[in-house]
Amino acid sequence: MYLADYHMHSACSTDGHYSMSRMAEAAVARGLDEICFTDHLDTIYWDDYSPRTDFDWAESARQIGEAREKWGDRLTIRLGAELGEAAVSFDRAEKLLADAPELDFIIGSVHLMGQRHDHQDLYYIPKADQSYYNDVIGDYLDDVLALARWGKFQVLGHLTLPVRYIWDNAGVKMDFSAHMNAVEEIFRVIIPKGVGIECNTNRGAIPLPDETILRLYRSLGGEIITIGSDAHSPDYVGCRSRETQELLKSCGFRYITTFTKGKPEFRPL
Repeated sequence: MYLADYHMHSACSTDGHYSMSRMAEAAVARGLDEICFTDHLDTIYWDDYSPRTDFDWAESARQIGEAREKWGDRLTIRLGAELGEAAVSFDRAEKLLADAPELDFIIGSVHLMGQRHDHQDLYYIPKADQSYYNDVIGDYLDDVLALARWGKFQVLGHLTLPVRYIWDNAGVKMDFSAHMNAVEEIFRVIIPKGVGIECNTNRGAIPLPDETILRLYRSLGGEIITIGSDAHSPDYVGCRSRETQELLKSCGFRYITTFTKGKPEFRPL
């Protein structure tokens, strides 16, 4: 079993606090074969939603060099990015990518509610009824569809992210059952492009996306899939990697995917 965590954050992310070397150390301790650092590369600043067009790639290079020097003989360490909120400004997203070094891997992610809800952060979603939550999910998926059509990344990140914050903030269990047509439309856009999805292990809770959506993606011919913990601390590095591989096998997948310079490499399950 080849164990790879393809969604990790270091102190190079605004919400990260641990060096790449410390995160890599945790990966080695858990028996991982490969990791990819995907620090937040967002088109906005989270404190005030103002435009963002730069990133400290020099510090990223310093940290990944240190991590590879300490742990590179025991672990493959890739450099990627989680490109957030490209749908807010594809022009800014293009500039952020143009200024980046050659990356192995890019996650395309949406963390906001969507245009009808003024692109408010899902992290702060209020307590409300299921009608409101379904409206938020529909609005969110509109941005995901726009992102999918743009398509300048390798996988869609944590497709069902709203359910995490609805549960965290309100204790309400939601799913995407009312939005499966929209999800299918997204898959029909990305699969012919050679763009995949991530199975985010969600800190050991319900994976994002869940089994129903994973099976839909596979039934439509989707094969490219990564496993990512979304770890912001060493505690979650490699979270449920083995169990998630078993889930993917049960859904009909034959491989997980890793990347080198944007090119997929298929690792048998």
